Amino acid sequence: MPRATNGPASRKRRKRILLRAKGFRGFRSKLFRYAKDAVYKAWQYEYRDRKRRKGQFRRLWIARISAAVRDRGLTYSRFMEGLKAANIDLDRKVLADLAVSDEKAFDVIFAQAKKAIEAKDGAALRA
Repeated sequence: MPRATNGPASRKRRKRILLRAKGFRGFRSKLFRYAKDAVYKAWQYEYRDRKRRKGQFRRLWIARISAAVRDRGLTYSRFMEGLKAANIDLDRKVLADLAVSDEKAFDVIFAQAKKAIEAKDGAALRA
């Protein structure tokens, strides 16, 4: 009786890995032995970079908000302090989008934040 090697399942598994390795350079896309390592490493990079992407977007939003706020004569941290004092609960994604696409709306929010900062600083000086 011939030895059973579960050939169809093995072939399917190898084919699946080689399809995932499509586009890799050299033998990393041709030979299962190396393609497997390349695909597993690619999965690690995918997992890591899904986490990193969130931080990268946050940094982008902060840079955009900071640039818009500095044009209006305030720093990013003071602006965020003003938003908190004015009880404006907009996240950085929305603020960055407003700063880029709708400057009038951003100006209104900026004015409210600046007013809240001035009120807060005035109260601190009076106390």
